[in-house]
Amino acid sequence: MIWPWGADNRAGDTAVRQGNLSALVEREIIPRLVAAHPHDSVVTLVEPPKQITAEDIAAFTPLTVTAEADVLLDFVERLIGRGVPVETVLVELLAPAARRLGDFWEDDRCDFVDVTMGLWRLQEVVHELSGRVPAVKRPSNKRRAPFCAVPGEQHSFGAVVLDDIFMREGWLTEPTTPELLARIAPEWFDVIGLTVSCDSHISALPSLIRAIRNVSANARIAVMVGGRVFLEDPARAAEVGADGTASDARKAVKLASKLVGAKAQGVTAGA
Repeated sequence: MIWPWGADNRAGDTAVRQGNLSALVEREIIPRLVAAHPHDSVVTLVEPPKQITAEDIAAFTPLTVTAEADVLLDFVERLIGRGVPVETVLVELLAPAARRLGDFWEDDRCDFVDVTMGLWRLQEVVHELSGRVPAVKRPSNKRRAPFCAVPGEQHSFGAVVLDDIFMREGWLTEPTTPELLARIAPEWFDVIGLTVSCDSHISALPSLIRAIRNVSANARIAVMVGGRVFLEDPARAAEVGADGTASDARKAVKLASKLVGAKAQGVTAGA
């Protein structure tokens, strides 16, 4: 047997013939490799990131208008497989992708039908994830919150994500409904969340929020608003009469708990 490390070949050959290959590696090969590469001899195993990256969003968003929901779900499942939590997928991938769809529309990169179908596919992914990864068990005494897009909005994906995230945090949530005032009048709700994406729908919000407070069975109901409009200018939440806004669904859960506690004490809490 010929070994390419010089004069000690016979010692190596003897070690192999004696079945002591591990000793050969330890005594001969490793020291020579370390000597040859003193600064880069340590190999680091890089784990896939357990958070959503900008590259993930950039790769995923176009799929919402070119692929079917099962393709989007496969993409999401690969992220979950590398350790990304479902909640992170909802907040840091699906929600930003929905906002980018709106940007695509404004930039004439896709039309209204593309946006509508893309958001529908995203909702399918949310519903599929909800079925596969059940939310936390709910205690008997429950804080309740309905979420919906304001009247006139064509898309309600933001409300869908809020509904799922709040449910995972132990809230009792309600599906979106156009009969909002009729729904909240007879029953107690702690918080109501309204989503807005178009500037043109802002003007109707003050009167809607006043109506919510007037008809709600909970005289101290907290009203939260969200969506692209308030993401760009959070101060508009106070201008329309809401109690607060949050930049994403996870922060919205924390804000909602803060608002409910403050309302119980008769205090007005802002974002």
